[in-house]
Amino acid sequence: MASASMNPATILAIGTANPPNVMCQSDYPDYHFRTTNSDHLTDLKAKFKRICDKSMIRKRHFYMNEEILKENPHLGDNNASSIGTRQALCANEIPKLGKEAAEKAIKEWGKPKSMITHLIFGTNSDFDLPGADFRLAKLLGLQPTVKRFILPLGACHAGGTALRIAKDIAENNRGARVLVICSESTAISFHAPSETHLVSLAIFGDGAGAMIVGTDPDEPSERPLFQLVSAGQITLPDSEDGIQARLSEIGMTIHLSPDVPKIIAKNIQTLLSESFDHIGISNWNSIFWVAHPGGPAILDKVEAKLELETSKLSTSRHILSEYGNMWGASVIFVMDEMSKRSLKEGKSTTGEGCEWGVLVAFGPGITVETIVLRSMPINY
Repeated sequence: MASASMNPATILAIGTANPPNVMCQSDYPDYHFRTTNSDHLTDLKAKFKRICDKSMIRKRHFYMNEEILKENPHLGDNNASSIGTRQALCANEIPKLGKEAAEKAIKEWGKPKSMITHLIFGTNSDFDLPGADFRLAKLLGLQPTVKRFILPLGACHAGGTALRIAKDIAENNRGARVLVICSESTAISFHAPSETHLVSLAIFGDGAGAMIVGTDPDEPSERPLFQLVSAGQITLPDSEDGIQARLSEIGMTIHLSPDVPKIIAKNIQTLLSESFDHIGISNWNSIFWVAHPGGPAILDKVEAKLELETSKLSTSRHILSEYGNMWGASVIFVMDEMSKRSLKEGKSTTGEGCEWGVLVAFGPGITVETIVLRSMPINY
């Protein structure tokens, strides 16, 4: 049995990837209604345009394009069964996108793939067996002894969940190097517009994020970016109707209640206090923020509730603007952007110059993953 490490797990490298098909948000309503033969629904289209305009999203990346939709018109028909086609597309694409992100993380890490001991693969978009974890390991050429774990239907908080699990594995298996991947595609949830699901069609995008997690980094050849100091999960009371998704013949339909931002903001102060009491921090402007960019209203409500400076959630807002909500992969993109910005702007640490920070990810339940982070010094 492997011995445990006395030191906290660290993120040693990060990589991200997106499909090459890019859609400007301003063009998306016309595209979506045209490709689903819904242009006759003029009032619904006008409402969808207003939602897209308020989304604070500039562009999104998609695996599915107009050519795929023309070849598979049933994907845009809410009266046709399309789950088999969607699953075939995702089973092929999800591991490939994960591989692209993983290769970037492994390159940044600088160590051979043979040193990876564990793999955690999170996705809401693939339900085949063997799963995306198996296919990813084969695509990457990982050792057959790599211990795999697949996190299905982890939703938008999957990035936090996967990191929490990786922390436990790394700290209880000395020398472990855990490859964490979250890979998502809206191919599972693209469908013709309907009155109850317009918001989800306006905000989600495709992307994959990957991280290498381990303890006791072999410096200077391994360069830690963030320490995972503590991790917790909580389900907010009386909130189970806030975020719901259902898989059916037309793929996955997602319902987002307008109450979600208020529910999260109402509880955020308590969640932070419980996470930071042992450190003695109560000034939320003194820490850096890796917040899941679930939507502009969530970020606005949290910012207002905690009286945060506008810079604190700027990285999350940037990721939302450039990629939309990529489910579990989103917080990985935020962390990657933050560490790169910190280096580019000459900050002293990977957390924009702050020592302590927090990762918060929200999903159905409403479930909140909270990870206390400690940034690492940047050596120029």
